[in-house]
Formats: sequence, structure tokens, C-alpha cells
Amino acid sequence: MNFKEELKKYIDLINDELIKYVKTNECPEQVLNEAIGYSLMAGGKRLRPILILSTYSLFKDDIQKSFKFAIAMEMVHTFSLIHDDLPGIDNDDYRRGKLTNHKKYNEATAILSGDSLLNGAYKLIIEDIANSDEKEKSKKINALYELSHGIDRMIAGEYIDTEYEGKQISSEYLEYMHENKTGALIKSSVKIGAMLAEASENDIQNLSKYAEKIGLAFQIKDDILSEIGNQEELGKPVGNDRERGKCTYVTKYGLESAQKMLDNIINEAIEIIKNYTKNSEFLIELALYIKNRNK
Repeated sequence: MNFKEELKKYIDLINDELIKYVKTNECPEQVLNEAIGYSLMAGGKRLRPILILSTYSLFKDDIQKSFKFAIAMEMVHTFSLIHDDLPGIDNDDYRRGKLTNHKKYNEATAILSGDSLLNGAYKLIIEDIANSDEKEKSKKINALYELSHGIDRMIAGEYIDTEYEGKQISSEYLEYMHENKTGALIKSSVKIGAMLAEASENDIQNLSKYAEKIGLAFQIKDDILSEIGNQEELGKPVGNDRERGKCTYVTKYGLESAQKMLDNIINEAIEIIKNYTKNSEFLIELALYIKNRNK
């Protein structure tokens, strides 16, 4: 398997689906729709929908049956990024090398763009459930609950991040913050893929542990890149977290220790996922991609 080729296939597949939900018709709220499309199609790793599709493919081949949840998850993630960038939260000017939504348009439009994406995600899933047979409805309702739970935990983590800015926090609070803020939607993505593919409870539990590991690893790598990353590759300023007095894995433990933690966590994730012989290679490589990424 060529990981880069497989990753690109997933990204292209997701982008081809996402564009279908960008409204381009002339209407009084046309600028709002433009702002939604601006952030939704601004690029990005598409990690969360990829996790839904690739986890589903561990058990079944007809991944198109998980498309709606994958698209909804990316809508939710984009909503979280738009709101995360707002002046009242992180007050960022750039995201993925482009002006953030509130800088490109205005704060009110950015807030409403995020609101619309969150609502759009629920609307998409509810329509999908309504058009499913009884057996499919049951598992999709459970998957919808998992999505809602992930959103709830992500918001909780975001609150802690803003509330404790400029303050020293315990190791336990730091991990709790990031297992929710960053890790919750990653974990939900893996669980949703497995649930839709009718994986066993034992498999869902094992994959949840894998997801917890890569979710935490993703955040530690983010903290490292925020400290020593390349601003042009990242598409946003380096050093902002330290300037704002945020407690990160680097400021808490130091760069060298944070890197060792990252290496150990990724190794633990691989140990969990390597037992899945069918299609597990991609998820192993995805864990390594999270560790080695530059943006």
C-alpha cells in the first residue's frame, strides 16, 4: 500500500462529497453561504471523516454507506474551527494559510457560519436516518448519539482551554482538556465508523483506545509545531500559544519530553491497531503520519 496515494484518494473523495453541500444560488443570505463554503472548502487534513471511512473499511467494503456521517463530521469540525478562531476564544487571524472566517467576512457572519454548519450536520444525518430501513435506522441513531456526545465533549474541552488561559494547570487537567477539545471528535469518528460497520463491542472498545492515543498524539504534535513549526507550512503564526500563556505539553514538560511522549503514544496506538489484519495498514500509517506531520 502506498499511504500517500491512499490518503489522497480519501481526501479527494471527501472533497468531492463536501462540495455538493456548498450553496451557490442567489439569495439574500448569499454572503453567509459564501462564508460557509470558504471555510468548508479551505483544505485541511480531513482527518476525522477519513477515520470514519477507514475504520468502516476494517469491517466492510461498501464505504459509501458511511459518507453522510463523514461529511457531517467535517461540517462539525469546520464549525469548531470557525468558532475557535473568533476574538472571544483564540482570536486568530489565519487558518490554513488563509484569513480566518471573521477576518475575511465579519464576526457575526463567522458565528452564523459555524451555527449553520453544525445545524447542517444534524440535518444531513437526520435525512439519512429518515431514508433508511429499520435495521439501518437503529445503528445510525446510535452513531448520531455518539456524534452528539463528541460535540459535547469538544465544547467542554474548549471551555477549559479558554478558562485556564494564562494559568498553570495540573497534568490531569491538561490531559482532560485535550482528550475532550481535540480527542473527542477523533474518538467519535473512529467509533462511528465501527458502529456503522456493525463491529463487535470488543472491537469498538479496542478501536476507541487507538483513537484516544492518536487524539492525544495529535494535540501533542500540535503543541510541538506551535513551538518550533514552520509558519508557512502551518498556515498560521508560530508561538501564539506561549504568547497567550496557554498551558501546553511543551510548556508543561519541555520540548524533549513532549516528543518522547508523542513517540510512546504513537507506538501504543500501533500496538492496538496492528492486530486488525484486514485494511489495518492504513490506520498504522495514519498514526505515523500524525507523529511526523509538519502542519
